[in-house]
Amino acid sequence: MVGGRLAVSSQVTTGAALTCTFGLAPSTLTVVPIGPPVQAGGALAATVQDSRPMANIAPFGMCNTPSNPQVAAATAAALGVLTPQPCIPVTTAPWMPGSAMVQIGGQPALTSTCTLLCQWGGTITITSPGSATTVMTG
Repeated sequence: MVGGRLAVSSQVTTGAALTCTFGLAPSTLTVVPIGPPVQAGGALAATVQDSRPMANIAPFGMCNTPSNPQVAAATAAALGVLTPQPCIPVTTAPWMPGSAMVQIGGQPALTSTCTLLCQWGGTITITSPGSATTVMTG
């Protein structure tokens, strides 16, 4: 419940649109099923474990945070002028919080309200879940 009301979110599927607070371009999610594939609205359904860089999370174009060592080095070489570098997301934990009611292959389903943290300080969010037909409550 959120504010006394039941929280409503959508099931996330492969092809979902993602953004990162430090990325300069949108990205997409690729679901890699572990076990029998599960579909939602005709696309592969995601779990909180679909959080691996490059395998599940594509780059966000260029990264503009100085906490990224590549950006820090390029910025230092440019005498302090922020110099974005190619984004290679570094995620070390699953999406949070995941569905409290729906599991896929023993893992919480990924919902449109989940977030994922990048080691360089960015927060990855889901801007379009990829599934327009599967709504979850709880």
